[in-house]
Amino acid sequence: MVVYLDVVILLNFLVDFLLLLGTNRLCGYYPGFGRTALAAVVGGLYAGTCLLPGFHFLANTLWRVVSLCIISWLAFGFSKSALRRGAVFVLLSMALGGVCLGLGDDGIWSVVLAAAAISVICFIGFREKIGSTSFVPVVLRYGANQVHITALKDSGNQLKDPLTGNPVLVVAADVAERLTGLTQQQLSKPSEAVLTAKVPGLRLIPYHTVGSPNGMLLGLRMQDVKIGKWKGSSLVAFAPEGLSKEGAYQALTGGAA
Repeated sequence: MVVYLDVVILLNFLVDFLLLLGTNRLCGYYPGFGRTALAAVVGGLYAGTCLLPGFHFLANTLWRVVSLCIISWLAFGFSKSALRRGAVFVLLSMALGGVCLGLGDDGIWSVVLAAAAISVICFIGFREKIGSTSFVPVVLRYGANQVHITALKDSGNQLKDPLTGNPVLVVAADVAERLTGLTQQQLSKPSEAVLTAKVPGLRLIPYHTVGSPNGMLLGLRMQDVKIGKWKGSSLVAFAPEGLSKEGAYQALTGGAA
């Protein structure tokens, strides 16, 4: 039987791409088409490389695990949530094998259609996110700095701009530092930072929680903000610490998107 290298690479790319999209949907994350496509390209190239003379050893269990780790890192990042999504990706891959076995057809298009069917089921059959959580991609630009992060849609986040009444996007301390250079120590002392930090436009945003009835956060209005499909200017508040222990999200958005 003749095996065409380009067909193998394309087949594995399509299957990985579809299953990675299904994995994100099943776990309640936005598709992330760019990262997903990059991971799928690596998966396709890995499958093709395994067929080359002298590289058959890459098909053993060790290198399969290594390739899976690389694909998961490219598609999901590096966090505990990424490990869970990697496990879901493996389960969907096993489900694909079961579907193809049940159909009794391992032809190229049968495999692709089976992967597409699994992805569609994940998108249509799981409209509500697992654990009643919903995530949205966020892009923030401040000067020459730009970050791509994930925000949790938090209905309990009622933080609003005291001047306009508009919702406020809250980002984690590490995101604030990447954008503005403000350190965690500065963020934990917002009143001092307003006077001493060399970041124009800094202001104080009052907030209330059970543990801190009269707290203050540093804030800054950013003109170039994208939350999901929404684009515009938004007041961004900087939390003095991280927002997710597992690293699943780096921001909280209420009605801002």
